Amino acid sequence: MNAERGHHRESRRGGTAKRTARKLADGREIIYFDADPAKVREAEDTRELPPQAPASEMRRDPLTGEWVAIAAHRQSRTYKPPAELCPLCPSTPGRPTEIPEADYDVVVFENQFPSFAQGIPGEDSAVEGVPMVPSAPARGRCEVVCFTSDHNSSFSALSPAQARSVVDVWADRTAALAETPGVEQVFCFENRGEEIGVTLHHPHGQIYGYPFVTPKTGKMLRVAEEYLAQHGRHVQGDVLAAERAAGRRVVVDSEHWTAYVPAAARWPVEVHLVPHRKVPDIAALTDTERDDFAQTYLDVLRRLDGLYERPLPYIAAWHQAPVRVGRDLSWLRLEVFSVRRSADKLKYLAGSESGMGVWINDVTPEQIADRLRST
Repeated sequence: MNAERGHHRESRRGGTAKRTARKLADGREIIYFDADPAKVREAEDTRELPPQAPASEMRRDPLTGEWVAIAAHRQSRTYKPPAELCPLCPSTPGRPTEIPEADYDVVVFENQFPSFAQGIPGEDSAVEGVPMVPSAPARGRCEVVCFTSDHNSSFSALSPAQARSVVDVWADRTAALAETPGVEQVFCFENRGEEIGVTLHHPHGQIYGYPFVTPKTGKMLRVAEEYLAQHGRHVQGDVLAAERAAGRRVVVDSEHWTAYVPAAARWPVEVHLVPHRKVPDIAALTDTERDDFAQTYLDVLRRLDGLYERPLPYIAAWHQAPVRVGRDLSWLRLEVFSVRRSADKLKYLAGSESGMGVWINDVTPEQIADRLRST
């Protein structure tokens, strides 16, 4: 694939929220996004924290060509604290948290235990004794996005206006991280539920600025390039048109977005939300498209929670174009999927999935689509 193809980046942060950047006690950046332009953010982080000293490393697997991040310091990250000790809640007198203010709308801050970070010392080299395994400092950026100050809420419980604010924050951070030295791809995502592996229950997501193009994105770009050469059209555009025409697996169809269960779904519950217009990333969405997404996504999430009549554990993963390559081959997409295959059973990635990457689904996409439409 031509590495120079699609270098131009269309970007618009949009949104009307007031943006206030501050520093935490250890030098990490925290950014408040407020709907009220008169809101003042001046609270200081009173904690005694040592300066950040990230030491993440990445090594390239010579058999697959994939980079693996090694971040041993993450073993000491906060693990399932009780609600009264949640580090993502606003600070209260005598209990400072990661957010110094007493309230917030949406807030973003640099992860205290990052897999990728700026300022990591060292040079590119190779693993001692194995010269075919390149090694390099894992320079990038990892951020935490808190969707609401309400510890007991969830994304699905947000109002359309609140959800739209989060979309604007994703757009802002996508554009900002794309300008961060060394970042090649920006990944916005949310992990929800203990079954997924969540260790903090406060409604939040994360944003990774990877120093490389991820393996999945690289593969999808190669497929898109081959399909374009053969058919003269984008594969995601043709899939979207086919799903909308068939209607069999469509869950929600709005003016600017379609949510559908993909015909070759890997997970027992899997929904793709795709904009009708080809855009490379969240920052390229118009205000109207962002409004429509907020409504559509909330509809999908509430259907997912109604599937088994309790909160569904899920991962919501945004597929965005890399920063410098393949942007004309990319079509923005959000994937929401769950490990829950029935009300009382989980799907585990066993031999075929984990060992060979060959997925076996226990339910048909059509069955799940039927259930979500009727929920």
